[in-house]
Amino acid sequence: MDAAHQGAASRLRSLPTRLINQTALLAERATEQALAGTGSRRYHFAVLTTLRDGGASSQAELGRRTGIDRSDIVAVLNDLVARGFVQRSADPDDRRRNIVTLADLGGEHLDELDRRLDGAQQDLLAALSAAERRTLVALLGRILDDHAGRSAGS
Repeated sequence: MDAAHQGAASRLRSLPTRLINQTALLAERATEQALAGTGSRRYHFAVLTTLRDGGASSQAELGRRTGIDRSDIVAVLNDLVARGFVQRSADPDDRRRNIVTLADLGGEHLDELDRRLDGAQQDLLAALSAAERRTLVALLGRILDDHAGRSAGS
């Protein structure tokens, strides 16, 4: 257990916002350590995974689907193109749009990132059983879905 959590006042230890924030800090650290030495970051993983799961996509759509800001998605894609992990080409139906596809080398790199991140998940959630992990993922997903629905309705 994190020393700051153990020594915190009971009120602090009972606030979901604080607990989620403290856990997010641990998760961020675990992710950064898992990706160390790969030359990739969370954004790279998000783009590669999205391309593998959803197929070729426009830059703008990749930004929306990954939650990466429009100004940042271009830099992420530039890096992935330079490394041979994705290919970017003009959309034949609209030359103003770029279509991005996952290259074979990108798929291999994604496999390595997946292995590393799976280890980070195991380490972060070591205190939980498999069933508790599934429940945690489901509950966090419900919170995010609820807030996304609220944002869409605004």
